[in-house]
Amino acid sequence: MIVDTHSHLYLPEFDDDDSGALAVKRALDAGVGKIILPNVDLTTIEPLHKLCDRFPGNLYPAMGLHPTELGEDPEARLSRIESLLTSPAGRRYVAVGEIGMDLYWDKSREKEQAEAFRRQASLAVSLGLPVIIHCREALPQTLEVLGSLPEVPRGVFHSFTGTDADVDAIRAVGDFYFGINGIVTFKKSTLPATLPHIGIDRILLETDSPYLAPVPHRGKRNESAYIVNTADTVASALGMTREQVETITTANAINLFSLK
Repeated sequence: MIVDTHSHLYLPEFDDDDSGALAVKRALDAGVGKIILPNVDLTTIEPLHKLCDRFPGNLYPAMGLHPTELGEDPEARLSRIESLLTSPAGRRYVAVGEIGMDLYWDKSREKEQAEAFRRQASLAVSLGLPVIIHCREALPQTLEVLGSLPEVPRGVFHSFTGTDADVDAIRAVGDFYFGINGIVTFKKSTLPATLPHIGIDRILLETDSPYLAPVPHRGKRNESAYIVNTADTVASALGMTREQVETITTANAINLFSLK
């Protein structure tokens, strides 16, 4: 069994696939037994919940506010996210995410992004939940927020594409996992050379569907079934079999997210 630790099968890109249900079934047929679905913004909460409800035991929701989706009233959006995470009668979320910082698209809201990240990461600690971290062109700022917390949450740096030095910088702040997706299969990717420095014991497999489809599907809509191609590349880079990679990364995911 493989665990896709980051997929957005509930997004409009899958509306023609029975709102993502057909893509889930293809993933199950491919051996992807569990899929974690992180939230993006307030508009994605309902479709995320609906898809998870259709596949109990296979789909697991995470709740958070993406750093590029703060909107004109971040306080209202964060309050809504926090109310879902803390509701005693609410559903079980396996993580707070995806949260973090993204200075690729907009550097003007760095302080607001940092505060939103700090709030959600602090809440994750209080709830005993891991975090799913989105970090794009903002590693120093992300690590600064994490390092400022009284307690650093457990979690994963989603869609990691960094260097050995980046891995060391992250590990100096906390014992994190690293989410590896289709980027590792790209021809010019330097990520395969970094994987041995990370080590299989801290690697999680993910797709980030519908984005970042691995070779040979690059340029197409990504989906969780394609994670097998990423697993093959990771296995090659580490001198392991795909079965070994699947077994260890699945155990990693179950451990971090307390999957049942």
